[in-house]
Amino acid sequence: MGCCLAGQVTSTIPKGDPLMYPEFFVAPMREELTRLGVKELRTAADVDATLTQTPGTVMLVVNSVCGCAAGKARPGIAQALQHAVKPDVVATVFAGADLEATARAREFLTGYAPSSPAIALLQGGKPVFVLERRHIENQDADAIAQQLSQAFDAHCAPATIHG
Repeated sequence: MGCCLAGQVTSTIPKGDPLMYPEFFVAPMREELTRLGVKELRTAADVDATLTQTPGTVMLVVNSVCGCAAGKARPGIAQALQHAVKPDVVATVFAGADLEATARAREFLTGYAPSSPAIALLQGGKPVFVLERRHIENQDADAIAQQLSQAFDAHCAPATIHG
């Protein structure tokens, strides 16, 4: 079994359920991304609006309390966001805390098992690049940043007009 079992919950669970993490616990982990300008998606409506109405590329981060999120994913994201080419919008849901938003976000990642942490690039609401937990937990932050930067170059760079 991988880390973050509570992050694998895909059904809606009422607030206060023992599988939800308390806000005081996740707040510092949220802040690691929001201080970088990452937009929090706390409801299914937030997810729908961001993933379906954003022109260009959205990077969606399924944040988590586990060690691979803390030591690998979030630091790798921070490094990658220093790259010259970036997604048009960077957004996050928090597995185990924003259950409704996380469940809705995972519906957009068709073909991928629920994973936390996870990092996806989406265009028109469809995934074009995904790093699942199984990819993240086997790499360090530098390797994750490099993969993300390469994905940004491939999926976020403006088209060059040749003429």
